Amino acid sequence: MKLDDAVQQPSGTPIQKAILNLMYTYHWFMEQTGEVFNQFDLTQQQYNVLRLLRSQYPDTVPVGVVKEMMMDKNPDLTRLCDRLCAKGLAERGTNAQNRRQVLVRITPAGMDLLKQIDPLVREKARGWARLSDEEAQQLSDLLEKLRS
Repeated sequence: MKLDDAVQQPSGTPIQKAILNLMYTYHWFMEQTGEVFNQFDLTQQQYNVLRLLRSQYPDTVPVGVVKEMMMDKNPDLTRLCDRLCAKGLAERGTNAQNRRQVLVRITPAGMDLLKQIDPLVREKARGWARLSDEEAQQLSDLLEKLRS
């Protein structure tokens, strides 16, 4: 869908159009994947934390490190982790050498949940298959150029 049709107004200069297009596409994709997470009583941030914890499994990870790795720098990561623990998807502990450091690890139930969710998220992302590998690389390069 063309951006101007979606927002029902002209988007302005090419730079303004690019910014609006990026924002619109982000929200569109978050809405698509949000439908998946809602089925499992999970937020997008909780899913992101579980993915990060899975990448470190079976190790525990300091909560501060999880926060650094997150795309969405959620300021309330402690409560987010508490909710995952209450659902049995993660477990908390303390570092034996530094009792102030909170450690977190994904549980087998969390791993199982991700196995259910991942194919559904991939299905929601199937629109990305419209891009060739070269186009996807070009898009990534442009976005990285923007952030540099």
